[in-house]
Amino acid sequence: MIDEKRVDPEHTEGEIPIEKGNKSSENKKQDKSVGDSENAEKHTLKKGAKAVKKYEDKIQELEEKLKEINDKYLRLFSDFDNFRKRTAKERLDLLNIASEEVILSLLPVIDDFERALAVVEKNNNNTDYEGIKLIYNKLTNILGKKGLSPINSKGELFDTDFHEAFTIIPAPSEDMKNKVIDEIQKGYILNGKVIRFARVVVGQ
Repeated sequence: MIDEKRVDPEHTEGEIPIEKGNKSSENKKQDKSVGDSENAEKHTLKKGAKAVKKYEDKIQELEEKLKEINDKYLRLFSDFDNFRKRTAKERLDLLNIASEEVILSLLPVIDDFERALAVVEKNNNNTDYEGIKLIYNKLTNILGKKGLSPINSKGELFDTDFHEAFTIIPAPSEDMKNKVIDEIQKGYILNGKVIRFARVVVGQ
């Protein structure tokens, strides 16, 4: 009796038949491997995204701190600059006050020189006049370099910003009304500031 075996029509003698069940199992393994690989890649990307977000937050935090430090620096610099300017101004004011006091104390000396010059000139003593005039000019030049200048008064309109009325007299002419007719004591300006008003006679 002959055994009848089911022969695969595609099977030829000498070949080992491949079972379909094994092929399906291998495909499943491959699919699982691909899935695991995709999951691992997704996990890596997610982890990387979290790390990037973390660093971005840290950068933003550092930028805010840097901005805050810059603001503090600018405020400190501004405060220091204001302090420096204020100190320099106060120092200059002190120097000006000291200079003003010294020059004020010298004004009577200038007055005496001018009186002496007037007397010597009246007596026609040219030698004494030239000597006194030389010293007077040297003194006024030195004080002029410090910012001292006389107030011109004679013939000028009476101005309370520069003049102090010593007395008022009838004007000798119409055009001399409200003008300075004579000067009793010369006034002076120091660096734009009146340190002594001119005492004058005003026409009315």
